This record gives sequence, C-alpha cells and structure tokens, in this order.
Amino acid sequence: MSKVSGCLEGVSFLGPKSENASWLRSEFDRVLDQWFDWRRALFSEDPSPIPESIRLTPDFLAGQDMLSQKVRELSDMMTGEVPKYTPRYIGHMVSELSVPALLGHFVTLLHNPNNTSRDVARVSGRVEDEAISMLAGMIGFDPARAQGHFTSGGTIANFESVWRARYRMDHSLALGLCIAEKTGEPFDPVSFAHLGWEAHTALAATHNITDAELREASGVLGNPFRIAARITRASGREWNGPVLLVPGNKHFSWQKAANVFGLGEEAFWTIGLDRNGRLSLASLREAIERAFAAGRPVLAVVSVAGTTEAGEIDPVDGVCDVLDAWRDAGRDIWHHVDAAWGGFLCSMLGGDAGRVLSEHAGRALKAIRRANSVTLDPHKLGYVPYACGAFLVRDQASYANSTFAAPYIDRSAPNDRWMMTLEGSRSGSGAAAVWLTGKTLTFGPQGFGDIMAGTLDSRAYFEQALVSGCRLVRILEPADSNILCFSLAKQGEGLAASNARTRRVFEAFVGDPEFSVSRTELSVANYGALIDSHLDRYGGQADCQSLVLIRCVFMNPFWRNPQVRSALMPRFLDRLETHMN
Repeated sequence: MSKVSGCLEGVSFLGPKSENASWLRSEFDRVLDQWFDWRRALFSEDPSPIPESIRLTPDFLAGQDMLSQKVRELSDMMTGEVPKYTPRYIGHMVSELSVPALLGHFVTLLHNPNNTSRDVARVSGRVEDEAISMLAGMIGFDPARAQGHFTSGGTIANFESVWRARYRMDHSLALGLCIAEKTGEPFDPVSFAHLGWEAHTALAATHNITDAELREASGVLGNPFRIAARITRASGREWNGPVLLVPGNKHFSWQKAANVFGLGEEAFWTIGLDRNGRLSLASLREAIERAFAAGRPVLAVVSVAGTTEAGEIDPVDGVCDVLDAWRDAGRDIWHHVDAAWGGFLCSMLGGDAGRVLSEHAGRALKAIRRANSVTLDPHKLGYVPYACGAFLVRDQASYANSTFAAPYIDRSAPNDRWMMTLEGSRSGSGAAAVWLTGKTLTFGPQGFGDIMAGTLDSRAYFEQALVSGCRLVRILEPADSNILCFSLAKQGEGLAASNARTRRVFEAFVGDPEFSVSRTELSVANYGALIDSHLDRYGGQADCQSLVLIRCVFMNPFWRNPQVRSALMPRFLDRLETHMN
C-alpha cells in the first residue's frame, strides 16, 4: 500500500468523519458476497434445511423482524460508547482501528477458525505462521528461526514466558538432582538452574540421564514438596525456590504470574528504578547477586519496552549486557521483554522514521532481538481489534514447554500449536488482522514505522504547545514513546497541593464530553527517584507519597494532520484553563 498525498494514514483508516465509508462499505459487501457464494457452491447438491416455503411463513418473517429490531436496539445502544476513534480521545491505549486490521478480522471471523489445531484451521493456521514471522522480523528476530503464537492479550503472553522459563529451569534442576543422587557429587541448585538448553543436553548425554529419570525429579511434573525436600538433602541447604526479577514499572500481570505459577509473592522481587523511571542496571546487578548468594536461581529477568503508566522504555540493551556477562560466566538467565506497548515502535528502526526516537529508545528497541522472549499487543499500537496479543521467542528451543495429551486432536500436524499454548481455543481473527496489516502497510520504516513516527511527533507537538500555553503544566520527563504525562503545579509548591489540583482537573475532564484523558498515580515506593527528578524541575516539595499525573496517549494517527492540530490544540488548552479555574 503506498502513501496517498504523503499521508499513509489517510488510506489506512476509516477517518473520524467516516471519510472512507463508501470504499470500506464496498469491501465489506465484496467479502460478504464471496462468503455467500462460497456457501452456496460447496456441496450444492445437498438439500436446503431452510427452503423458501419456510422463509415466507409469518412466524419466520416475524422472527426476522424481531431480530432486526434487537440489532437496531444494540446499534443504538453502542452509539453511547466511548468514541475512541476521534483525535479528541487521548485517554487510554486504544484508538482508531486500521482498515487492514478491521477487514482481516472480519473476513476471518466469518469462517470462525480455531487456531488450536490445523484440523479446524488449515488456512488460518498458515496465516498465523506468516503473521508471527512478520512480527518476528519487525522486532529483529530471525523469522526463519523464531517461534510464537497469538494470545488473548499481553497478560497471557507474559504468562507464556514464565511457563517456558520455568520449564527450562525445572529440566536443569531435575538433571542436577539426578546426577547428584547418582554420583554423590555436591549439588549447587543455582549453577544447574542456569545451564541453558545446550549445556543441559550435553550434560544429560554425558551422564546418560533418561527422560523418565528427569520426570521423576521434576518439581513441575511431580510432587513439588517432595522434590524440594530432595533438593534440600542433595544440596545441604534449604531449598526456597527461584525468584522472578521485575522492575518497579511493571504491568500488574507479573504479580498475577507469580500467583498463578505457585511462586508466591515472596519470590516476586522488584528491581529499582532510576531517575528516569526506567529499570536501574545497578539495582538489577544487586538483585541477581543477592539471589545467588541466598541460593535462589533467577527464573527470569523482565524488562519493559513501553510502560503502561508513562511509556518509559527500560535500557533493554544494558539488561542484555548484564545477562550476557552472567552467561559468559556459565549462568544463563532467561530474559523476557514486555513490549506489549512499545514493541511496534521497532517498525521505525532502520529508516528515516527512526529520527524521532531518542538515542536511548533506539538502542533499547534494537536490543529486543537479544532477549529470549517478547510480548507484543497488536490490539494496542497495532490498531487491531480486541482481543489480540502475541508471544514470540527467538528459536525453537526457547519455545519448549510441558506437553499434554489430547487424543481427539491430530498430533501429526507439524505446526499445530494446541499443546504449545496456555490457551486452548484461539480465534484466528487477530492473526489475520495482523497478517493483512503486514501485507499492506508492511512493518517497516516506510510503512507502519511512518505511522508510529507520526504518533511520537504528535506527542512532541502536544508537549510543546501545552508548556507554551499553560504555565502550571509540569511535564514528566523523559517521554520515551507516544505517552505524555503532566502534573499541574506552581513554582515551589508542595506535592500534596499539586496532586489535589491535578485530580480536580482530571475529574473535570471526566465530565467534559469534548476530550478524554486518563490519570495515573506513581508511588514513591517504586518511582521515588523519578518523582524527585520531576519536583527538582520546578522546586517542588515532596510532602506526600505519590505523584498524580494527567496521562495523554497519542495513538490516533490523525493528530499529525496540521488541520486537526490547529483546530484541537487551542480547544484543549481552553478546556484545561477552564477546569483549573
């Protein structure tokens, strides 16, 4: 798909005034006509269970009329929904759907494939394979080696990473326990837990450890309490299990993961943040060393590429360097990048679109390819309908997990994912929406990357206009992506007073139909250094334990349009000034 008058988004989205309605309607009609014809032609000799003699009866016609009325009723009700398609909506991580994503979703929805197995998704399954390869290429994985699948969202994708990291660690711990119990050699759980697959395979062959023996020593497949007792005896040290290292800017799904996988909240260790609200590499090094000294392996280290609060991008490159050093020392630690929000910014890399990225963000996004696994959320910055997440790993070995039997599913299909996913039934609509997006817009700097660049440019424009137009605006810095947060404070004012003002203005926006914004609140416990940095810029006083911020998400592709900017920005400033008074 090429740009139209230098405006790629003009042809890629319906438009806030339904500007592309005629064209989109014709595409929907064409899809429906093909679907109708396909059904009529296939097995045409079969009798119709709904003949004309039934379709013309009063009861049948009355039933159709009743359904039509309820459809209109539902349609009327939905006009009261939040209008997320308009540039006036800058509230949460949702916006206008792209036309390719909408059509891809619709076409596939009509056929209702279940991507759990090629038995029921022989075409949709191939579409998923191709879509995963496109996303893998976008983030820098080798598409020929990468593996993955679509999920219902980022939470499940994050769970998938824990499942696989635990599977790898459990295999290595079981191997070490088998060797120690066979030979009487000292057992160091930390060293064995971080073997990595290559070293694990070689060591298992050397000691002739069978799969059956590994299963008997597995804390995942066997009784975890008995296995813990065996590890304690073999190591001569109480076994307290692994820890999960996640930065203080994490998504709430990671606490869920610690709960769901039986790690316990005690095993959920928070990595401190620096003055930019990003993962602190010094805190990461300290946490790893503290865990190892306590005899506890690190199940995984998580870094975030685009936080939900303010869009910060952790120093993924620095995290990779830290873990590479440990890998060189013989301890291979799983690294997962939660790029549910910022992963699609990788489409800007390697072209002019990347000019709007800061040097830090560019380095961090380029380093995602070095991680073991990655979460993406196409239903966020991919402009794909809900619910659609994606989980990717860099190679086949990293995709390995526990397997389960389902005799009613054909196990011979080489690309079936039914036993490789936490979810069972999975709609093919999300994969198709991503596939059609990639086939038309392309996930490179001249296509999708250009749209991403526009969202970052819009955030920068809004920031400059906001600061110039309102003297009380205090921007939260740095802004790594297309999310802008600000508080409203007088010079030298205490945090409690500015928080009260910011809350009051946000509540006024909630009751104002003209613009939609969101609110977030950063705690001193997690964001203390960032809050101090924010206060230093205007001499503010830290007299309470949190910072309240108005949060604006610049997803809508039409904010880069000069006419939209010139019309909406003055109006927003006017509403902001009104709500402050």
